Amino acid sequence: MQQQPLQQLFIDTRNHTEVICQPLATEDYVVQPIVDVSPPKWHLGHTTWFFEEFLLVPYLQGYNRYDDRFAYVFNSYYESMGDRVVRTDRGNLSRPSVAAIYEYRSYVTQAMLRLLEYDISSEIQPILEIGIHHEKQHQELLLTDIKYILGNNPLQPVYDKEFKEILVESHPADWIHIEAGVYHIGHESTTFCYDNETPRHRVFAESFAISRKLVTQGEWIEFIDDGGYNNALLWHTEGWDWVQKNAIEAPMYWSKQNEGWIQYTLSGTVALDPDAAVTHISYYEAFAFAQWKGLRLPTEFEWEIAQSQFDWGNRWEWTESAYLPYPNYKKPDGALGEYNGKFMVNQKVLRGASIATAANHARPTYRNFFHPHLRWQFTGLRLAKSI
Repeated sequence: MQQQPLQQLFIDTRNHTEVICQPLATEDYVVQPIVDVSPPKWHLGHTTWFFEEFLLVPYLQGYNRYDDRFAYVFNSYYESMGDRVVRTDRGNLSRPSVAAIYEYRSYVTQAMLRLLEYDISSEIQPILEIGIHHEKQHQELLLTDIKYILGNNPLQPVYDKEFKEILVESHPADWIHIEAGVYHIGHESTTFCYDNETPRHRVFAESFAISRKLVTQGEWIEFIDDGGYNNALLWHTEGWDWVQKNAIEAPMYWSKQNEGWIQYTLSGTVALDPDAAVTHISYYEAFAFAQWKGLRLPTEFEWEIAQSQFDWGNRWEWTESAYLPYPNYKKPDGALGEYNGKFMVNQKVLRGASIATAANHARPTYRNFFHPHLRWQFTGLRLAKSI
């Protein structure tokens, strides 16, 4: 029963990655403006390398790599899998060409279908599931990286004029009250999850309230107009240093014209809608805004406890929680153990999903994580308070 759905999910996922790239010009595939943004063609190659390295080489008898050199080019951070191109140099890869990478994808996809013609063993199935969800993660990164590439082009070209990016929530900005108590946190079903969502465990939470609505762009303009970016008392020391060093005055993609604030979106440059949810903010900014409001960010546990009572999934929501292992967490053996565990330091947890998240990829226990200064993802915030 599992074989056909996984086969089809594999095919659909591979196809959707390429659909995301269809609006691009060839020149767009090779740009790397900053270290956190990878060229689209690197994403195409890396997701392909994952299936080749973790499934085809060890499990498909007689398989020959498409090109032995590609492992060096498209490995990302797997130290145990050998040497790799330095992350900052991904934009220097004029070769392999975009055409060659699409040929590589086709070659690996066809080989994977040969592998999946047979019964998917209990050994292969979890690796295949991780590979599919890994590619879905890169679909989201593709969209946000494409937005950064185009949004920092002086022409600010349109990616897709039909792309719906602006989120206006219709429900009132009231508070959801949660009583103090012991709650279960983490993934518990037999469906797929990442290792960092386990094991399921108990936490005690004091009474708190969490906003039903995300913070809006109109509220953020009030924060700016009240000198929020110039008031050191609202910021962590690291956040204040970041603001000063980078001359931060507004969320990413905002600019002020004579007629008011505008923002770049994947469908083009538009005027700010004060009722729309704010996005592309760092943890530092989210914390400072909460301080300005006399409130705070929820912990990731508070967010998970309350999530069934509010709408989520259109913005990654910063939490006050450090990205740490759950009690009794055990990092998986082998190279796949590098997938999550080794990043559990100096990062903040985000919960929910975003408009760029692949279909059927989000779940209430999903733990995204980024360094506090990053904001090129579709990030937002929901306020909380102790009661």
